[in-house]
Amino acid sequence: MEFAERLSVPLRWWVQGTMLVATLWLALVVAVPETVAWTVTGLALALMAGLFGAYGAARISVDGDELRAGRAHISTRHVGAVTALDADGMRLQAGRDADVRAYLLLRPYLKRGVRVDLTDPADPAPYWLLSSRRPERLVAALMAERTAG
Repeated sequence: MEFAERLSVPLRWWVQGTMLVATLWLALVVAVPETVAWTVTGLALALMAGLFGAYGAARISVDGDELRAGRAHISTRHVGAVTALDADGMRLQAGRDADVRAYLLLRPYLKRGVRVDLTDPADPAPYWLLSSRRPERLVAALMAERTAG
């Protein structure tokens, strides 16, 4: 079983960002020449789109015998216990119960996630904590790969 997920920014962020840029345009259009207002607004819109696109470009995937989360990757043979976490579990794992050595791929707009314990003694991270829209499917994919391996 394979798994792939992109941690894209939710629609409400795009709506709120667009409203912010529109407010910027409204403030500028009454204070500066119209061409300057449109230019600054266009640049602000492009900056917002670039930032949201980059922030939401992080991917989590289980493909073959490898788990990829953002820039990090590890063989599934080094995956230990895998736990799907609800909102409260994620809040505790990312806060009070956190280990500073853990690898984190968290997004504030995703409340659920997965904790992946690692068995590789050479890896300084004891576990990975990953935000996910579909934590149960990610757990199932990792368990299937571990069983197959």
